[in-house]
Amino acid sequence: MASTRLVLAILSISLLVCTVNAFSMSAKGPQIEVVSQPSKDFLEKKGVFSWGTWGCEASKFPWTYDSTESCYILKGKVTVTPSDGRDAVTIGEGDFATFPAGMSCTWDVTEAIHKHFCFF
Repeated sequence: MASTRLVLAILSISLLVCTVNAFSMSAKGPQIEVVSQPSKDFLEKKGVFSWGTWGCEASKFPWTYDSTESCYILKGKVTVTPSDGRDAVTIGEGDFATFPAGMSCTWDVTEAIHKHFCFF
């Protein structure tokens, strides 16, 4: 009887831990999405080549996304590290990325970057 209560207590604690972990993961928000080396058809369907362009030299700076941004990296390399524990990503020439609205992060540009971008 005591061992049954112990097992039930352990299961209850495990369920609570799983619930807290699930809440923590969802509270962070969506991850940065990366499509590595997408096809020309993919890019054309999104209208990437009509978007604005932006670039900067190697540098490190904080950034907060007020809106969702998609971008296509024309040259360079950057590691984007969210400040809330979401997964960091490193993207470079030929990669397509989408950054979720509301995310604060640090951009660590290790090779001068040039990209097409669109906020929506």
